[in-house]
Amino acid sequence: MFRLIFQRLLALVPLLFIVSVLTFSFTSLLPSDPVDLILGDTGTDEQHEMLRERMGLNEPIYLRYLQWLGRAVQGDLGNSFFNSVSVMDAVMQRLPVTLSLTAISALIAIVVGISAGVVAALRPRSWVDRLATLGATFGQAIPNFWFGLILVAIFAVNLRWFPATGFTPITNAPWEWLRSSILPSIALGTASSAAIARQVRSAMVGVLQQDYIRAARAQGLSARRVLFKHALTNAMVPVVAVLSFQITVLLGGALIVEQVFAINGLGTLAIAAVRQQDIPMLQGLVLVMVGLVVIVQLATDIIYGLLNPKARPT
Repeated sequence: MFRLIFQRLLALVPLLFIVSVLTFSFTSLLPSDPVDLILGDTGTDEQHEMLRERMGLNEPIYLRYLQWLGRAVQGDLGNSFFNSVSVMDAVMQRLPVTLSLTAISALIAIVVGISAGVVAALRPRSWVDRLATLGATFGQAIPNFWFGLILVAIFAVNLRWFPATGFTPITNAPWEWLRSSILPSIALGTASSAAIARQVRSAMVGVLQQDYIRAARAQGLSARRVLFKHALTNAMVPVVAVLSFQITVLLGGALIVEQVFAINGLGTLAIAAVRQQDIPMLQGLVLVMVGLVVIVQLATDIIYGLLNPKARPT
């Protein structure tokens, strides 16, 4: 297992290098000039030239990339073109907000998805199974931003149970942090819980028909022990891959849901960077998101190896 972790962390270096090259190249092909966005139509030619020189935009693209790469390996991702804020500081300030929403959404998706899938698998082709399948289909079909608006209208505006917008850090007030996280997390995690439920149901139906399950029941083991120790453990092996993909989807979906609930996470930062064509900020955000995805994939491989010893590297 340690060998697997080392190999994945080592593979992260060339992956981040390739991503940085592609991101730097694509952002340099943007049609508009950041200097024009900063100065507008009021700036003179001299001001435009001075600003381009100060921002290093007059240098060849390969030289600008090498200079940026030299600073990046030291943990310096540069400064924003528009407010001179450190990219690393801005990303690290918003990252806990997005990770918090993603973690709660993943917890909701896992608990609801596994529970619904197991209940449906225990009663195949019953009304419970059909209801769970219908709910899973509905959950995957609705857009998370639309569902978020519905949740705000019902539970924030009408019932006033939760705040409609904003986010409270857990260090300031844990209860308010939980209240501000519930609605966006439900909106974000619904589709993933539906996908997990369908996968769990399919895997559990197949596992419950295996001979070792019948043998365990014949030995007089309790239904709970057969279900959780034997059936669910083996059914979770193919589900882990779905969990990995869904957590990655949650990271991307959090960027959209944050806009609905006016939460200052990475989503707000990313959209502002795109609108302003803030190239250093875009590059930093892409690298951080790629790193998070790789960490999720690594955690998935570790969990998969624990559940399936045959998949462990030798």
